[in-house]
Amino acid sequence: MKLQSRRSLIAVAIVVVLGTGLATSILRPWHAGEAQAVPSPAASAAAVDVAAAIGKTITEWDEFSGRLEAIDRVEVRPRVGGTIDAVHFREGAMVKKGDLLFTIDPRPYAAEVARAEAALAAAQVRASHAQSEQVRAQRLLDDNAISRREFDERIHAAREASANVRAAQAALDSAKLNLAYTRITSPVTGRVSRAEITVGNLVAPGANAPALTTVVSVSPVYASFEIDEQSYLRYTAPGAAGGSNGKGMAVYLGLANEEGHPHEGRIQSVDNRLDPRSGTIRVRAVFDNPDGRLLPGLYAKVKLGGNAPHDAVLINDRAIGTDQGKKFVLVVDKDNKLNYREVQMGPNYDGLRVIRSGLKAGEVIVVNGLQRVRPGDTVAPTPVRMALKRELERGNATEKSADNQPEPAKKESVG
Repeated sequence: MKLQSRRSLIAVAIVVVLGTGLATSILRPWHAGEAQAVPSPAASAAAVDVAAAIGKTITEWDEFSGRLEAIDRVEVRPRVGGTIDAVHFREGAMVKKGDLLFTIDPRPYAAEVARAEAALAAAQVRASHAQSEQVRAQRLLDDNAISRREFDERIHAAREASANVRAAQAALDSAKLNLAYTRITSPVTGRVSRAEITVGNLVAPGANAPALTTVVSVSPVYASFEIDEQSYLRYTAPGAAGGSNGKGMAVYLGLANEEGHPHEGRIQSVDNRLDPRSGTIRVRAVFDNPDGRLLPGLYAKVKLGGNAPHDAVLINDRAIGTDQGKKFVLVVDKDNKLNYREVQMGPNYDGLRVIRSGLKAGEVIVVNGLQRVRPGDTVAPTPVRMALKRELERGNATEKSADNQPEPAKKESVG
């Protein structure tokens, strides 16, 4: 019994000591060097790059994507059957209209021409004899030496012989035409493809026959693209029929590997209706292509517009976030807090994005580090210039490269 009472007293004493120590540690004031300092709000603020939105007077253009198309594209097919005797072009070369491409064995057709010539000569002899008989019959009729019936028969024979001459002449023309078709020439000036059927192969005529090769015109070329309804109403509708000068509205084109839009052309045609499913209308522009660089089928960046100069707000695309289909920016106020601002975007201008509404020139926004913060956060801003997109990408690549560098090895202390 005494042992149990002694154990109870010891347990109570331990609880009292522990409680007193805990209370002392809680109530004791914090002093420098004795504990960690309470983190300040500034120390937890995310570091971001910020820049002021640019205000500038610009001439606005809209950009579209399209494809280059040949004005003339011809699949060369044989018009007579026979064996391919020769191929006269180098694959991928430039050819002129009328240049010889293929030769089909002409001997059967030359023989047909000779036969038709002989048939024509025989028909001409018969027609000449029938004409002489008609003249003789006329004299005999005047002398009442033959009947009227016999005279009519000789007239009909002369007319029939004359018709046979014309038929023989038509047969000869057809034979000569088939002989000419054995020489297959280029129907247009342009660039020829490869020979799909080579020497020694037998070909048949007709629309269903395999194509021997393809020729596409090179200069000029078409650029086909689709524009939205608003762009059509803003730019193209006034000049849809060719513009006030009758030449069509100016349009500029660049290839995938070209900076900007160095090629100038004109709108050649606009489709006669808007596609209600896509909300776009098809437009075709024509471009000169003297050096053949604009190859049909290539991707084309098309710039259209050029309205009156107006004031615009410009920012970098990297500063724009997406929120359930809406576009927004984070504006930094005087207390370095972020405010959500929905914006309406316009076209790209000189590497920057036109903002139609939601932002004013001079307002400071987050341009780098958008993914690390959210509206209402307090940030540690670093002012930068509203750089072009490629400059920001180069800066981000440098940061990633630095982040990927291995940390220096830590020296472990040996006790």
